[in-house]
Amino acid sequence: MSEAVLDEIAALSAIYCDKDEFEVLEDSDEKGTVFRIQFSAVKSTGESVYLRLLFHLPPGYPARLPEVSVSSEQLTRKQCRLLGERALQRAGVLAPEPMVLELVRWVQDTLSELSLDPGWSGEQQEEMKTREEEERRREECAGWTALLLVDHMRSRVRYVKMIRRWSSELQLVGRLFLGPLILVLLQGPHANIKEYIHLQRTVKVDVDSSGKRCKEKMMKILYEQPSSSSKQPKQMSSFEVVEFSSLDQMRRAFEDVGQLELFQEFVPTL
Repeated sequence: MSEAVLDEIAALSAIYCDKDEFEVLEDSDEKGTVFRIQFSAVKSTGESVYLRLLFHLPPGYPARLPEVSVSSEQLTRKQCRLLGERALQRAGVLAPEPMVLELVRWVQDTLSELSLDPGWSGEQQEEMKTREEEERRREECAGWTALLLVDHMRSRVRYVKMIRRWSSELQLVGRLFLGPLILVLLQGPHANIKEYIHLQRTVKVDVDSSGKRCKEKMMKILYEQPSSSSKQPKQMSSFEVVEFSSLDQMRRAFEDVGQLELFQEFVPTL
């Protein structure tokens, strides 16, 4: 458990200190931290609702978004799913800092402001649909930055050619760093970055030890956030391949494109 997560867990356990309000369910370096927060909230109708929020903080949090699920005996499954999805959307626009308390308060405010009764009025349904569409459009069009770790490349020429092709077709800019570590730094619309990640994981881009073509199964997403959340927001203008032989050379390459913060946070520990 990282120091940031430890501090956040300590703060949450102090706030939600009554019996059964807060419980850590799992904690490991490989899977991250899972915990539950239970509390009462008030709907717009004035009715009290008992909510259970399950948070999964993955390794790399808060640079990586938490997973959120909502459950309650007083809400339908669809209503719980809606709250969870919107909480995750909210997390996507927050700065990459400890955010659980912010999300809990957001769920409380959302529950009090919006009617979640099955019999929504037509106006409420239209309002919810419009908000969701606006949030989705903003997410799809906003500039995002992603940093990916590739475990190895046996068929380097083919692999690099495919990465160049995908970045061009998806209108993504960034850098492919080739050396003791293999990293892919991408910038562009979130939907395009998601499609790139899908392609790299599902297309046979490399070969295994026997020379048979295979998929990329060991790629890790180190960072995936809106570019505006970075303390050093800088938009690259092209996609280039950079070869290096030392971490110091790699650090300078990150610094040249205004992404030194990403290097300092993720690369030295790889």
